[in-house]
Formats: sequence, structure tokens, C-alpha cells
Amino acid sequence: MKYARLGNSDLTVSRICMGCMGFGDAQNGQHSWTIDESRSREIIRRGLELGVNFFDTAIAYQSGTSEQYLGRSLRDFARRDEVVVATKFLPRTNEEIEAGISGQEHVRRMLDQSLKNLEMDYVDLYIYHMWDYQTPLFDILEGLNNAVKAGKARYIGISNCFAWQLAKANALAEREGFTKFVSVQGHYNLIFREEEREMAPYCREENIAMTPYSPLAGGRLSKQPGESSRRFCEDSYARLKYDASRDQDAPILARVAELADRRGVSMTEISLAWLLTRVTAPVVGATKISHIEGAAKAVDLTLTAEECTYLEELYTPHPLVGVMAQNTAAAAKEKHVWSTGNQEIGGTR
Repeated sequence: MKYARLGNSDLTVSRICMGCMGFGDAQNGQHSWTIDESRSREIIRRGLELGVNFFDTAIAYQSGTSEQYLGRSLRDFARRDEVVVATKFLPRTNEEIEAGISGQEHVRRMLDQSLKNLEMDYVDLYIYHMWDYQTPLFDILEGLNNAVKAGKARYIGISNCFAWQLAKANALAEREGFTKFVSVQGHYNLIFREEEREMAPYCREENIAMTPYSPLAGGRLSKQPGESSRRFCEDSYARLKYDASRDQDAPILARVAELADRRGVSMTEISLAWLLTRVTAPVVGATKISHIEGAAKAVDLTLTAEECTYLEELYTPHPLVGVMAQNTAAAAKEKHVWSTGNQEIGGTR
């Protein structure tokens, strides 16, 4: 395994981050294809043996059971100071808004519940899962800053946002003396490269780590034609993201398969080796031991410049999908006001 510094933090993370969305009670959440605690523990343990020290989960994953499985496994298999644990929180609910729960209080409640699920005193990276258009940005940033000051989170990250939102948030944090985001978790892989327009250049400029999710496009970048899996069949959200562009993406997938055959490696290794030339650590989900083993091998695979070009040259622009498509609609409706707590300064945001 190889390691890297996570943006402007002092965290040293493995170049592969184990994504834990596939862990959790399949009867208690959004996904029917998640695996139970026993199998989750086997994968986590194998990841640790392979040198993976970076783990990403979320309070929303299977009603918190992903956090619980991860926390118990790490308690049994690793020292706390040997691993980097990230978890994420969602925006305020309509019920919280109606009850007058502030953004600061929401962040505190979500983090306390995540720490309870994980059975930990702190997380290394606390991630704003998606932009909350109904809560002033100042309130979210102050809540996150309070978490860092209280020692419950070492650093903060953000996910599912536009580059302008990340830039705006860090500018406001710098102005107010709040902690700034050190990483961004966006949708990025060989068949969905829209992050290269603005987010990737901005992150290079500001030394913000990119830790993209869906690096294998829900398995599409890891499977030979005709291969399938339970998740491939049952993950309706992945189908929403990728089915519409299936014909557009097929020639790229064919080149991944061709290059994998030529190099005598898996499609997983080719796809992740390409992404590793561009990001700090992709968040790779695993529901089988072979998944994390294949991901770990990718770290040691070096593609030539010609091979990278061969993989890249057929890409054509894609419309935003999933959460980011929803963000586009929400941003268009949002009143552009820069919030500074008790005072609002007119303008656009």
C-alpha cells in the first residue's frame, strides 16, 4: 500500500479508502444488497492486512448500522490511532426545521449519534454529505467548527457540491476564523469526468484532497461484458446514474477490458490506476474480499501516458446525475444571500 497526505491536514491516508456503504443491515435502509456484520468484518480485517487505513461511512448508510459494523470491527482489529475514520451527516430534515433546530444543533446531534454508533470519541474527518439549501452556510460552518474545537472531529470535508460552493464555504470559514474543508468527495470515474471542469483544477490550486465516490461506476468499470452481481442487479440508484449513458460509455468500457487483457490485470486495477493519477484516494466500496484485494493491487499499477490517453480520448460530456442533478435544480431556485449569522449581506451566492 502507498500513502498520501490528505490535503491541508496532517492525516496520512492509504491511497485506497474503503467505502462502507455496502456494510449494514439490508432490512434497515435504502439498499437491499448490503452485507451483514460477519462478512463486513472479514472485509475490514483484510483491508487492514493490505495496509488500508482510511475508512469512509455515513450516518445515513443503512440507518447507522454501517457505522456500527465499522466501529466494532476497528475496535477489535486496529488501534484507534492507526486508522483514519470518516463519516458524513445529511442536511436538516423538514421536521427539524419546523421544530426550530438550528444548523449548529443539527451538526452536534448528528455527530454525537455517529460517535455513539462508531463507539469512538472522535472522527478524523467529518463530512458535510450534501449541500443544505435550507440552512445558512454560516450555521453549518459554525457547527463544524464547534465540533473541531470540542475535539470530536479532527478535520472536515464536504461531498456532493459544486466548486463555487466549496470555494465560497472556505472563503467564509477563513473570514470567520472557522476550520476549512480539507477534502471533497464527489462523483468521479473514467466514465463520469465532469469534476474535471472546475472542481479538479480548484482542488489542485488550493491543495484540497479529492476522495471520489463511485470510482468503479457501481461495478461497470470492473466487470467484463456479461458479468453481473447482486448489487449490479439491485442498485437502482446506480442504474439511475449510468443507464442513460450506457451506449455513450460502452466504447470506454471496452477499452478498459482490452487494456486489462493486454496487461494481464483486472478491469478494477486499470480503472483505479487511471483515477489514482488524478486524486488522493478513491472511496472503493467492497462487499467481497476480492473487491478490496483488487483495489489494493491498483496502487502498484502504473499506466503509461499513452495508455491513459487511450482510456480518456473517447469521453464525451455527461449531464449531471443523482444528487448533483438535484443540486442544480435547488441552486437555481435558491435566493442568493451571503449569510453571516445574525446579519445578511445582500448579493448573490
